[in-house]
Amino acid sequence: MSAASVERPHGDRPQIAEANRIMDRLPGYRVEIIGGLLIVSPPPDVAHARALSRLRRPFYAAGLDGGETEVLEGVGLWLPAGVEDYAIPDLAVVDGDIEDHLVENNCYDPIAFRLVLEVTSSNYQNDLRGKVTAYAQAKIPVYVIVDRQHQRLHVLTEPAGNTYANHRVHAPGEIVALPDSIGAKVSLDVDQILKAGQSKAS
Repeated sequence: MSAASVERPHGDRPQIAEANRIMDRLPGYRVEIIGGLLIVSPPPDVAHARALSRLRRPFYAAGLDGGETEVLEGVGLWLPAGVEDYAIPDLAVVDGDIEDHLVENNCYDPIAFRLVLEVTSSNYQNDLRGKVTAYAQAKIPVYVIVDRQHQRLHVLTEPAGNTYANHRVHAPGEIVALPDSIGAKVSLDVDQILKAGQSKAS
């Protein structure tokens, strides 16, 4: 268990201060610092939100929301590889005591995260590259990517340095069993999730 660090003034953290200014000016936008770069994402579209809604269901059905674990959206994850780096995954399975692991800037120690999940948007390259490195360095055990652009679901496990030793790509029609290490048996229907993530306007 890691001790929470003392919250520092944002003036001592120039990138975090700028990230917070951007969030104040652009409500609804997601601002992250990954690899020392400020990344600003516009509010998600309806299809993105629909995919997340469908994704929560199997985690809830498995009993992961409440008690020893919780299923949360938009929780800050402190990234230890950078001085000010943090990410805000779309969905996470976290330990029930996550609030004991606050680091700073409403971000929490990666030790409390069992799984992070991203549903790709316009900046999908970040989810498929930059966040792979960031989450592996943070030793997040399971990283799931719903790749709406290429109609694939990625499951990455066994963080090893700057990457994951195990990276499996799944196509529509597959049922994917996630590792039991997240706290319960959870299976994802790739076709159902990808269809939910398709915009009806396109």
